[in-house]
Amino acid sequence: MNFIDLFAGAGGLSEGFINAGFEPIAHVESDKAACLTLKTRLAFHYLKSHNQLETYNSYLRGEISRNQLYEAIPEGLLNSVINKFISQDNNEYIFNKIDNILLENRIDEIDLIIGGPPCQAYSNIGRAALKHVEADPRKKLYIEYGRFLQHYRPKLFVFENVPGLKSSDKGIHYQNIKEYFREIGYIVEDQLLNALDFGVIQNRKRLIIIGWREDIDFAYPNFEPQEIHYTSFDLFSDLPALNPGEGERHSEYTQLPGTYLEESGIRNQYDILTEHITRPHNDKDLNIYRLAIEKFNKGILLTNDAIPEEDRTQKNTTDFLDRFKVVGPIPHTVIAHIAKDGHHFIYNSQVQTRSISVREAARIQSFPDSYYFEGVKEEANRSAAFKQIGNAVPPLMARRIAERIREMLWE
Repeated sequence: MNFIDLFAGAGGLSEGFINAGFEPIAHVESDKAACLTLKTRLAFHYLKSHNQLETYNSYLRGEISRNQLYEAIPEGLLNSVINKFISQDNNEYIFNKIDNILLENRIDEIDLIIGGPPCQAYSNIGRAALKHVEADPRKKLYIEYGRFLQHYRPKLFVFENVPGLKSSDKGIHYQNIKEYFREIGYIVEDQLLNALDFGVIQNRKRLIIIGWREDIDFAYPNFEPQEIHYTSFDLFSDLPALNPGEGERHSEYTQLPGTYLEESGIRNQYDILTEHITRPHNDKDLNIYRLAIEKFNKGILLTNDAIPEEDRTQKNTTDFLDRFKVVGPIPHTVIAHIAKDGHHFIYNSQVQTRSISVREAARIQSFPDSYYFEGVKEEANRSAAFKQIGNAVPPLMARRIAERIREMLWE
């Protein structure tokens, strides 16, 4: 079974569907760095399937360039990543690109469309930041999504977004989305799902809307919650200690992978550790981090008004009091803001006082260690990687959803 991934980002949702046995036809994404990440991941899957992973590992070690990596895979695979913003102006171009892929590969129909438009306009934090914008165009991107449904008429679609979609503008967008999809011939249901119930060590709730064509015998899947007995310690225990601003493109693990890392597929014994890179911090931030860690380990959340005035970096002591957060045993939701600063994701150690590394953030999101996050330039770009990771769907959650969908379609 195949799929098209719209608003694909770094490919977290796609990765889950690929690992569940689905075949990607095309990825459509407007961010250039994320498109490069998608191409690099397609290179990984292609080389793995052809027993040529050493070529990929040579790239991770910096022994060959990105262009040399891409030369090792078919050009058509690279061209299946379409770097365009989905809009009425660009849709015809995107349709033509995908139609040509279908024609060249003699594919008659699309089975699934997956993906979710940018969610900042629907999230509580996003709405606060955008309160001066009367009509954010991102709130209407579901219409563009629907045009792909009308053009390709897939059996199913999976539409992911933040819980805030249900309450944004008093729920009008949530109702409009569901009604719109019904009008174009799909039965639509949704549930609020938590990545924690899918084996991901992260408390991350997402609204998952699933629609199926009226002629398809289907129902919203019943997902049995998966009990998890692991913590962030199990995610990080094999990673070398870092100070702020440290880390290399690739480095060495300190021990063999633990049970959770192997069972989840995040790491195997042949993986190469990449992008375990931290951002630098000034002395004031480090003082706040130490205080936040001290209070957290006593069961107290540090609020901005409790920070000594000589260290306080934000004058506001009435709003957004939880600006500084320590990553606990079950990490809180990773968000794209981590690309701007690490205050919301402080590593829980008085010895390693810093915010989490790129690889640690990726692991919280359940990305495998073989996943490499690209920047526009070839060298590792910490900010671009953090942004892609924060915007992603956890691949492990996506895989569990995809496996259940596949089972039900084949029953």
